[in-house]
Amino acid sequence: MTDLALPPVVDAATWEQRLRTLRAREKAATRELDAIAAERRRLPMVQMPDYTLEGEHGPVRLADVFEGRRQLITYHHMWFAGKEWQCPGCTGFTSQFTRLDFLDPYDARFVVVTQGPIEEALAYRHRVGNRMTWYSTAGSPFGSDVGAPPDGGFAVNVFLRDGDTVYRTWHTDGRGTEQLSHSFALIDLLPYGRQEEWQDSPEGWPQSPTYSRWATSERIAALYGPASG
Repeated sequence: MTDLALPPVVDAATWEQRLRTLRAREKAATRELDAIAAERRRLPMVQMPDYTLEGEHGPVRLADVFEGRRQLITYHHMWFAGKEWQCPGCTGFTSQFTRLDFLDPYDARFVVVTQGPIEEALAYRHRVGNRMTWYSTAGSPFGSDVGAPPDGGFAVNVFLRDGDTVYRTWHTDGRGTEQLSHSFALIDLLPYGRQEEWQDSPEGWPQSPTYSRWATSERIAALYGPASG
């Protein structure tokens, strides 16, 4: 037997009716997300300076980070100097993206940018088993200019390239990044949800401090890093 609270048990007809009611709200939310995406496609853009980042093989102009594509998404991974393990949220978030070839038909690329020196960043990438391409903005104001300064937070930015000229088209941070993650989408389908204290849940539902169920960076390294298999 379990001592956890359980949803009420009803007959199939009652369950179907409750599901239909919820489904109407889900469909409305989908239509709203479509409308938001349509508005995003109508945003103006701002021209960027000719930044130089550091890649695995040396300095790279921002325009060349696109590798010939016209569109670029950058995830700005939090970085704290001198720390063995970096932000577990960023580490876990980027660990989800192991196959990005699906972006090729859309003329797009998705990479990680961090304030850490490139040698340290690449070593960390290897230690935690990350599969994305990483760049360093340690010697450039690029990160600070797009909302991810040294010792600052994480962010997502989107850029469009026209020849050698790069434009910034979109930015988000905080929970705005959740739309890019499949982990929360799956967890939110579960009867008990994320089980975090801030969530609106029925009385008796399991709840614990925010982040307490998230994998640590050490755990992610154990699961996906070189020692994992």
